[in-house]
Amino acid sequence: MTAEFGETELRKMGDAHAGVKLPVDGERNVLITSALPYVNNVPHLGNIIGCVLSADVFARYCRLRGYNTLYICGTDEYGTATETKAMEEKCTPQEICDKYHKIHKEVYEWFNISFDIFGRTSSPQQTEVCQAIFKRLYDNNWLSENTMQQLYCDTCERFLADRLVEGSCPTPGCGYDSARGDQCEKCGKLLNPTELNDPRCKVCQNTPIIRDTNHLFLELPLLKDILEEYINEMSVAGSWSQNAIQATDAWLKEGLKPRCITRDLKWGVPVPHEKFKDKVFYVWFDAPIGYVSITACYTPEWEKWWKNPKNVELFQFMGKDNIPFHTVIFPSTLLGTGENWTLMKTISVTEYLNYEAGKFSKSKGIGVFGNDAKDTKIPVEVWRYYLLTNRPEVSDTLFTWADLQAKLNSELLNNLGNFINRVLSFIAKPSGLGYDSTIPDAPGAELHPLTNALGEKVGKYVEQYVEAMEKVKLKQGLKSAMAISSEGNSYLQESQFWRLYKEDQASCSIVMKSSVGLVHILACLLEPFMPSFSLEVFKQLNLAAESQLSLQDEKGDIENAKRPWQIVPAGHIIGTPEPLFKELKDDEVEFFRNKFAGSQADRIVRAEAEAQKIAEQLKNTKVSAESNAKRKQPAKSSAVEPEISIARLDIRVGLITKAQKHPHADSLYMEEIDVGEGQNRTVVSGLVKYIPLEEMQNRKVCVLCNLKPANTRGIKSQAMVLAASNSDNTKVELVDPPVGAKIGERVTFPGFDGQPDDVLNPKKKIWETLQPDLHSGSDLVAYFKDIPLTTSAGVCKVSSIQNGSIR
Repeated sequence: MTAEFGETELRKMGDAHAGVKLPVDGERNVLITSALPYVNNVPHLGNIIGCVLSADVFARYCRLRGYNTLYICGTDEYGTATETKAMEEKCTPQEICDKYHKIHKEVYEWFNISFDIFGRTSSPQQTEVCQAIFKRLYDNNWLSENTMQQLYCDTCERFLADRLVEGSCPTPGCGYDSARGDQCEKCGKLLNPTELNDPRCKVCQNTPIIRDTNHLFLELPLLKDILEEYINEMSVAGSWSQNAIQATDAWLKEGLKPRCITRDLKWGVPVPHEKFKDKVFYVWFDAPIGYVSITACYTPEWEKWWKNPKNVELFQFMGKDNIPFHTVIFPSTLLGTGENWTLMKTISVTEYLNYEAGKFSKSKGIGVFGNDAKDTKIPVEVWRYYLLTNRPEVSDTLFTWADLQAKLNSELLNNLGNFINRVLSFIAKPSGLGYDSTIPDAPGAELHPLTNALGEKVGKYVEQYVEAMEKVKLKQGLKSAMAISSEGNSYLQESQFWRLYKEDQASCSIVMKSSVGLVHILACLLEPFMPSFSLEVFKQLNLAAESQLSLQDEKGDIENAKRPWQIVPAGHIIGTPEPLFKELKDDEVEFFRNKFAGSQADRIVRAEAEAQKIAEQLKNTKVSAESNAKRKQPAKSSAVEPEISIARLDIRVGLITKAQKHPHADSLYMEEIDVGEGQNRTVVSGLVKYIPLEEMQNRKVCVLCNLKPANTRGIKSQAMVLAASNSDNTKVELVDPPVGAKIGERVTFPGFDGQPDDVLNPKKKIWETLQPDLHSGSDLVAYFKDIPLTTSAGVCKVSSIQNGSIR
């Protein structure tokens, strides 16, 4: 049987939308939401990894496990930002919502996001559910009326909603001069517009005045006890991420305050109260209710999902700036109704994904946006893989084009794609050279020592994968899956199957049948991360993806992974092997880096200038049609930048001969370190609050020697000492070379050869690209990815921090 798969089949793989899904007694029912993306702009890669893609991976994993899963999302359409965008584009808010909802939907479809429904908050169901919740809160006396001071623009003749005001952030140490009236984008602090310094109307730029206006408030202080009871129970039961716990605790410690739930706007859900009929609900009261109303659009029996806490587990995905709305405000709203709501069990929060030298920003148009990714022609599975390996789970991470290239070429092409192609291509070879596309039989495979050892290793990786994914540790799950590919490559090399084919056909059949089993396992485990990749692998295996995708306990799938030789039956005929990934070259990387530099506005200006230049050339010069076509081709850089590899770092074993407090900074040490050059280097380190001065003396350390020297509080630091930190940065330890390591010897990474740069060019972000993959393992060994930091005397380690970040 030959399988032909298209977009329809890919959707079926992801969501299996056969009818409406409702919770089933006796099954595990999982309800998943992604933070509703705001509808006034195109989503960028930071938005995509922060919510919809992360949630999609977990939803696909749950389906793989056989859980009854519903994944809900949609566009958040009401509020000031929509009104503002409508003013900018000279149209109605509804027209803005229609335009950008379509754009969002198209972007997510290209990214293969498998929503069960992608709805919108500007629906009749939203008004109905939102007003019903409001009435319950009002009847239960959890709301209060109050007069508040609000900024009013005489020029525009209107009260200014939060996002129509900008000014300087009042938070000490911040002072960001473009803080919004509801939140500072730089420090994350939630604000009221009247707190801003030097406020200005975003529409006319004039200074607004303060006027009184009446509003309704949710009395969070009165709900504090039942809210804290929920948080204390569910943060443990649901294994909330550390950043979610910290942000929630900060809100509680600061003291809950009444929260305004109404706004002086027209575009929103009307307040069903005579006194406030000219107002609408504040978007952050209204928006989380969108999860419920979108489910109501999916099925009139929505309460079976949302008022069924005993049978439904709710998982919610978002960026860190959305935490308090989901851990404090939304739960308080639902608890205040007195109804039996399904409250969030697990929250998965990402930090920020930064872009090259700065932050992704929708408002400023900086970074790579969803439609940009599609236009690059880089396949969607590469984008998904890169974003997920770079998922900012515990700290901010950095998108760079060079890192995307490195991960594609080394991890996807040379590791994963190479393994699968070697296996399937060898089987596809005609008899005498291979197996004529037919899976061989492999009697006695369980007695083959190398294969038996492989099965044990793979079984453990699959168990680690499941353990990580159940805890929503998506990066760790992906890492465990990719480790199976590395094991497969090692297995092929160690078995020397090409020799076995000539000298020991029985053993060769065992190796190849087991290797095909690994290909099948990889296609299953990686489907949540790269569904289009898995689709293509099953096509090349000539197996129907829908019937093969499974990782269920009831079917014994996890146990079967220990016996990969049993997975694909003997005699099965495979399809046509083809390369799965294509190399991304240096000139392409340089082209994309230049193309997506600056803001979207900058890019438009550059494109218009280039078009004008070409027009002038055509006007003033008589050229042939062929010349014209060549002239319009985009120029490519001729400069060849070496691949960003760990070998470019000059990390050496050093000895701290003297350490003392920095003369001008209490938090810094100043060290003299011998790195084998005959003259010590001066290094400044921010380790005072973590490591006592006496422990810094006469100590071997790992030193990054080719960073550009930097002036730190009047002292030139000529290198950097490597240290590991735990997830919340409360504990830091030095990376220790082995006792017998020689001072000045280079720390190496087996498999990575090459000379280090003399000095790392700061503009190329080489250290910033490589650093996220430096970490301590559960065995306390220091690693780059899975490669230990190695010296002539052994590997480098840390004292006690497991799975820490090294920098």
